[in-house]
Amino acid sequence: MTHDYADRTKNGLHDLAGKLGLAITGDHLANIWEECHLPGRDAVAQVLDQLLSVLFPGVFGNQVVRESELGDFLLESLASIRQSLSRQIAMALDFRASQASPLLSGDPRCGANASQGSEIASRLLEALPGIRQVLGEDLLAAYEGDPSAGSVVEVLMSYPFVHAISTHRIAHELYRAGIPLLPRMMSEVAHSRTGSDIHPGATIGPGFFIDHGTGVVIGETAVIGRGVKLYQGVTLGALSFPKDKDGNPIKGIKRHPNIEDNVTIYAGATVLGGKTTIGKGSVIGGNCWITSSVPPETVVMSEQAERKRK
Repeated sequence: MTHDYADRTKNGLHDLAGKLGLAITGDHLANIWEECHLPGRDAVAQVLDQLLSVLFPGVFGNQVVRESELGDFLLESLASIRQSLSRQIAMALDFRASQASPLLSGDPRCGANASQGSEIASRLLEALPGIRQVLGEDLLAAYEGDPSAGSVVEVLMSYPFVHAISTHRIAHELYRAGIPLLPRMMSEVAHSRTGSDIHPGATIGPGFFIDHGTGVVIGETAVIGRGVKLYQGVTLGALSFPKDKDGNPIKGIKRHPNIEDNVTIYAGATVLGGKTTIGKGSVIGGNCWITSSVPPETVVMSEQAERKRK
């Protein structure tokens, strides 16, 4: 009886595996090409962690780095990053090539982007000193903008915002280079770890700070100036999604707002629309719903809050 049961179970799993295999190969939503592969989720997260560790040695990652060892650590890490990142970029470019027509076994497009992947990875590494400098301004803004922060080092070591903005500034470089998949994959790693959802396409000036961070959403075409401060739950989103003649959302258009320099937006506020601009120095109160532009140096409060104040 036991032997018969084992045979039936094996045959049942065989049939199930066949049906599941047909479903998977039918929609191609898997990373199972014969010669070409998509970037790996874990591999992208790992290379992101390596990049964070060279921006802030000894803060991200588990390695203890002494100042006397910094040069060797950076040299070894950058070499490893360039190799890993080049491969992931090349696979992402292979994926883009497959959008014209499916890649088959032996397809000459598989691996054709290796040199371009290496070149773009090198350009990102060359941008790291500049990214590091801007991040220094972000951390200082966090310290100066949060009375509870005891030091810039406390911000660096404990605020989830640091992971979120550091990841964004890396992913944004890849986005600007036109790399598919990788920038969004990186931003979603930070999203899952910090609760801040920043699209890699968003343009964010220096001295940026998200206080608390959880629930913040910043859309792809948002443009944020210098010295902007957001609180938890702020959304910089799209007001509507224009559609083409077939009823599909039109991509590649300006959908998200502009936030000018030195604006503060308090918790739960929602600012929507590609034509919406929040003027320099303005303050948007908590839970406000904004769908039209606000002049510079303006304080906006919700109607409910105004009634309570009076």
